[in-house]
Amino acid sequence: MSNRTPPEQLTDRLFATERNPDDFRFDASVARVFPDMIRRSVPGYTTIIPMIEVITEQHVQPGSHCYDLGCSLGASTLAMRHGIPYPDCTLVGVDNSEAMIERCEHYVALDDHDLPVTLRCEDILSTELSNASVTTLNFTLQFVPPEQRLALLTRIGDATLPGGVLVLSEKIRFESDAEQAIQTRLHHEFKRANGYSDLEISQKRAAIEKVLIPETLANHRDRLQRAGFDQVLVWYQCFNFVSMLAIKNS
Repeated sequence: MSNRTPPEQLTDRLFATERNPDDFRFDASVARVFPDMIRRSVPGYTTIIPMIEVITEQHVQPGSHCYDLGCSLGASTLAMRHGIPYPDCTLVGVDNSEAMIERCEHYVALDDHDLPVTLRCEDILSTELSNASVTTLNFTLQFVPPEQRLALLTRIGDATLPGGVLVLSEKIRFESDAEQAIQTRLHHEFKRANGYSDLEISQKRAAIEKVLIPETLANHRDRLQRAGFDQVLVWYQCFNFVSMLAIKNS
């Protein structure tokens, strides 16, 4: 981490020209434009990140572990880092993309907090979890195959200390087709307002819908409770994007 030059950040133009609708992958091309992509694509992302710091500060326990699963470039990791007041805590970011982890190392090195951060290039489905007080899945679970989501959340629940929490941010779908259509249209207008063309919106949607499988809030609540969390509340929503706080009481 000795090279403290920020990694190059580019404007997201990945879908600006006609292309075959390949599956969306978190490869080097996505890593280079990821900050711009997520800011212009996910309503409320710039609010959710600083609030993760607030939530972490409220729920972190001394001597515990904190995890950012699917950390990408480390935005949530660094928010958690600044919310942890205890020097004996362990902060771990996990992502299976080497390109993301490599760039995340630069951002961690440039950050002005002295709590060590451990980065793992691993599959979150099998990474070791224990003694957790705060865990984040920030727009990550939606990329996990639906049949594997309960097992992952159960592992997180089992690793979470009494009083610990999971922050789960997701794109959701709605029970009502009419509401789904309205919320999707509003999301697309948000992207147009941020400079994406109709071609970019259409092509990215075709690519990402093969790997991003959204579910309803009811599905998420039920699964989180089955995974061992006692309370599940929505603390943020903008259009079809939400962030939930799942609390384990005992």
